[in-house]
Amino acid sequence: MTIAGPAAHPAIGGLPLVLGGNVFGWTADREASFAILDAFREAGGRMIDTAEAYSAWVPGHKGGESETVLGEWFADRGCRSDMLVATKTNVLGEAGGLAPGKVTAHLDGSLRRLQTDYVDLFYAHRDDPETPQEDVAGGFDALIRAGKVREAGASNFRSERLAGALTAADAVGAARYGVLQNRYNLVARKEYEGPLQELCVAEGVALLPYYGLASGYLTGKYRTKEDLGQSPRGTTLTGLLEQGAPVLAVMDRIAAETGASHAAIALAWINAQPGVAAPIASVSRVEQLDQLIEGARLKLDDAHLAALTAAGAG
Repeated sequence: MTIAGPAAHPAIGGLPLVLGGNVFGWTADREASFAILDAFREAGGRMIDTAEAYSAWVPGHKGGESETVLGEWFADRGCRSDMLVATKTNVLGEAGGLAPGKVTAHLDGSLRRLQTDYVDLFYAHRDDPETPQEDVAGGFDALIRAGKVREAGASNFRSERLAGALTAADAVGAARYGVLQNRYNLVARKEYEGPLQELCVAEGVALLPYYGLASGYLTGKYRTKEDLGQSPRGTTLTGLLEQGAPVLAVMDRIAAETGASHAAIALAWINAQPGVAAPIASVSRVEQLDQLIEGARLKLDDAHLAALTAAGAG
């Protein structure tokens, strides 16, 4: 199973949605995580995104909690071959963090926690400023040849570094990064749109963007400072209260006209953008999953897409 390019994505399971695993073992305990994963699979979802670093930011955690929960779910449900799983290494972007030996060791740790002998997609979580890109490409290629990785991806890369990585892979005859995971949503567009998007479309690199709902802001439930207290991530949304107001106003109108939820509208807009394979979004409770599934199936008309794009341009 491989990730298809931007034009078609059968490996994602016919549902253009990647389930974010950052909450597993954090805001979703084992029982809640299993319920979410079961519901996602039943709805036709097939791809899950995690990382060795999830959830090291929580006091008392060291990273690997999400992968551990996923591994227990795969083992309990016997469904590993039915699902696609992506994980990542080098979250801090350390010099030497993508050296082949280090990447191999970190992948082996992920495989143990995930209770599997391969991952479908293995990302460089952040770029490595020191290791030659030819060496990085060779290291990932060796993992693919060994059967431990099906496809390599880059995360949080700038356009010039991604272009360099593609060129380096070609130079040494290694597999290229086929997927990019950068932040992209209606209120965070500058990082992807422009040269990076143009590169991805031209080179067939599929974008699987994270923060598809802007940490929940695009669900429409955070309108005031008081609202931010509803979420553990509320403090990160303060800057959006003013910046995102025009976007929410357009979303309010589209929701009234179509009956779609704000979350679904946000994800449907992402899926309509050039180069995008599917957005990544997470939930802490199984009942929240319905809106993500709705977004994966929702098709907005051209007028709605244009209005959303214009509102978020500022």
